Amino acid sequence: MEKIFVIGISGGTASGKSTLADNISHNSKPTNIIVLRLDHYYVDHPELPLEKRRLLNYDCPEAFDVDLIVSHINALKSGKAINRPDYDFTYHCRKKALERIEPSPVVIVEGIMTLAIPQIRALIDFKIFVDTPADVRLSRRINRDINERGRTLENVIHQYLTTVRPMHNLYVEPSKVHADIIVPEGGYNLVALDLIVSRVQKMIEESSFELR
Repeated sequence: MEKIFVIGISGGTASGKSTLADNISHNSKPTNIIVLRLDHYYVDHPELPLEKRRLLNYDCPEAFDVDLIVSHINALKSGKAINRPDYDFTYHCRKKALERIEPSPVVIVEGIMTLAIPQIRALIDFKIFVDTPADVRLSRRINRDINERGRTLENVIHQYLTTVRPMHNLYVEPSKVHADIIVPEGGYNLVALDLIVSRVQKMIEESSFELR
């Protein structure tokens, strides 16, 4: 395998994982980093009508296509490109179009289950957990799901109480013990961001992978 480093970023819903991943990329050399989001890898259920898809538990390990995620991480670690799926959060189904992702010296894998799923965790070189208070995360999720994903307030609250919060307590929060570093407030923690970017720059320098 090429010497390609994998960074894992986990944490609760709307904790700032994506912001941290994006800020790491923007503050390093973006061409040297790619970001894989577990949200793209939800298991597709075309056999179910929309109303039943809306009721599925999207906050447990079984909600993700783990085999595909693992195969894509291993491919990137081997210096091979992948065709990454995408997911439609309004209709709860996988989109038909795939996005070609070329390998880079550093791969960031970001999602609520990044450290909770052993097969994924085993492939990660540097593990980060974003720790943000529950009330802050809930308010962010409400704003995001209503404004970006076409949800109603009632739907967001119901999903949070029935699956998001209990699954966070069961899977996400316990996965914190696997982290190499815990970052309060995620991408908004500028001191932590500076430290992480310094580490990432070192990874890029140590990588044997050369951009083609």
